[in-house]
Amino acid sequence: MSLHRLWRCVLHHKSSTLAPRQLRRCLHVDGRNRLSNFWTPTGLSSHQSLADGEDVGHDLLTRAGFLRQAHSGIFHLLPLGLRVQNKIESLIDKHMSNLGASKVSLSSISSQDLWAKSGRLDGRDAEFFKLKDRKGTRFLLAPTHEEEITTIVANSVHSYKDLPLRLYQVSRKYRDEARPRQGLLRGREFIMKDLYTFDSTEANALETYDAVQVAYRGFFDDLAMPYLMAGADSGNMGGNYSHEYHLASPKGEDTVISCTSCDHSINEELYRESVDPEDVGAEFRVVYSQTKGETEVKTTWVKSAVADSTEPVRSKTLVTIYIPPYVTQLNSHALKDLLPELDTAVQLSDQLPKDFEDEAPPAEITIRDPRVDESVVLKELGPFPVRRDIRNSSFGLSQAKSGEKCPKCTSGTLQLNQAIEVGHTFHLGTRYSKPLAAKVLNAENKEVDIAMGCHGVGVSRLMGAAASLNADEKGLNWPVMIAPFTVIIMSAGKVSADDVSSVYDEISKHRFELDVDAIIDDREKPLGWRLKDADLVGYPFIIVLGKSWAQNKKVEIQCRALGLRENVTLQDLTEFIGLHCDRLRNHAVERKQG
Repeated sequence: MSLHRLWRCVLHHKSSTLAPRQLRRCLHVDGRNRLSNFWTPTGLSSHQSLADGEDVGHDLLTRAGFLRQAHSGIFHLLPLGLRVQNKIESLIDKHMSNLGASKVSLSSISSQDLWAKSGRLDGRDAEFFKLKDRKGTRFLLAPTHEEEITTIVANSVHSYKDLPLRLYQVSRKYRDEARPRQGLLRGREFIMKDLYTFDSTEANALETYDAVQVAYRGFFDDLAMPYLMAGADSGNMGGNYSHEYHLASPKGEDTVISCTSCDHSINEELYRESVDPEDVGAEFRVVYSQTKGETEVKTTWVKSAVADSTEPVRSKTLVTIYIPPYVTQLNSHALKDLLPELDTAVQLSDQLPKDFEDEAPPAEITIRDPRVDESVVLKELGPFPVRRDIRNSSFGLSQAKSGEKCPKCTSGTLQLNQAIEVGHTFHLGTRYSKPLAAKVLNAENKEVDIAMGCHGVGVSRLMGAAASLNADEKGLNWPVMIAPFTVIIMSAGKVSADDVSSVYDEISKHRFELDVDAIIDDREKPLGWRLKDADLVGYPFIIVLGKSWAQNKKVEIQCRALGLRENVTLQDLTEFIGLHCDRLRNHAVERKQG
């Protein structure tokens, strides 16, 4: 084809008059989304069976052309993946705007000295990607931005009249995971939304926290995927009040404990077993473990039960745990409350750890479940040559079990769900403002530390979780709000390109009203191949102009998630799509309530 004719094809969209082999060479610039213009490098046949990998969702994201792996735990997003990310970000922007938050974009490079000042650099060396410039200045790739944003605010805000302040960003974060896995669910580079809130008083900060929770529930409700909200441990972030947002999944690394009757819901890290003070017996069994290294051991003599001395033991210490014989699974989080130095990498066992098989330990720490009679334990220990510290637990050391009575309402029972954490809200108080000198003058003209909160959503993790949770034997199946395109349109037989365009235009006229978008599959592939590819990519709706269109101007519309396949007139099409978009969202709510 001559250059002149190709140019005419581009300008005047004469593609319908060209031979099929020439169609492929035409660049469509009519403003319509077309797969012939859209780069979707599947690299693998849509006809292949699903892989038996660790995460089918990640396998499908790769096969369908959403992403490619660059390095271990690091991924490149391709056009389809970027559309999903942008839609998640757009939904975030909507709810952050409703919250009164301003969007910023902070540098991915942070100062190691700043992290040392906040106290978070020590003990976390293995998690950081560290670097130095040519002058030897120490930097790191930021896994989060509390230090940087607090410093900015400390230098810019000086009066309580400048507060409250709410700032957020959606950006790349970095964490040198020891074992990246499950694709986007546990990577070393990831996209996260982080919101930082600043208030002049603790009371105002807690009100802000409640407002953020409302915004988060709105965001996850709009996403229309069943989710769980659970009380959580603040961990290294600091603060004393936090909640997690989870998508239930057997692939999840968290366990959420919730009640069948009330709103009680917590991460298993917070579970502490209540015991009846009268439920004490003489029978027991002993489980062994050890500490990681240096441990503070308080020497207690059994006869006098008086503390003799407290000195650090600079080697591994034997840990003996006395529990009722019917306890089969121990709560490692409860044990860590009593002994933070406990080495959780060492499996709890009825046998002595190998380190102590041949020689007596320099010291021993004994932990007692309150259901084991203390006098029996003391008698069992008897005289001993080693330094020993006895720690009595005030709560049972059992793991939570499904079917237990709810500790909050007592009428419901507990159920345990494996889940993927996709969001977390933290009330920080003055955890960062105090060491980083973020202060304001209050109404009494006194200098006070700013009360803070930080609130995250794992954007790339959410993409990976949505892909994994909604996949079936045919491929991905995106929620309406974050699908790369809501509708894909294709033709069969001798249907003209103009007819396909007319259907596209009818949907596009109502795209803002319906909050949907469409793309035309005009690639030179058989209809069966294109239908399989559409299932693989996971468009919520597939529209085919085929026999029904030729006979009575009706399109066939398919929705795999709803098990739907119907013929609809062009006049009724947009109303039909809007109705079934609502059905898809309600279907997700019903799944959550169920």
